[in-house]
Amino acid sequence: MYVCICQAVTEKQVREAVSQGVQSLSALREQLGVASQCGKCARCAHGILKECRNCPGREDGLACAA
Repeated sequence: MYVCICQAVTEKQVREAVSQGVQSLSALREQLGVASQCGKCARCAHGILKECRNCPGREDGLACAA
């Protein structure tokens, strides 16, 4: 699923970025360009970020495979 249409960023890309250590929306913006244009994707991207950071299946809490 596309999270950011403006930058063509998918949910998978956001999850991969979190698994590589991205821990904030501003870091996602720097790495992927999420929420850097119209901003309508910010809420969705932040939700995925929070979900992945708090994934109960991971000891490090950084990412999930959902």
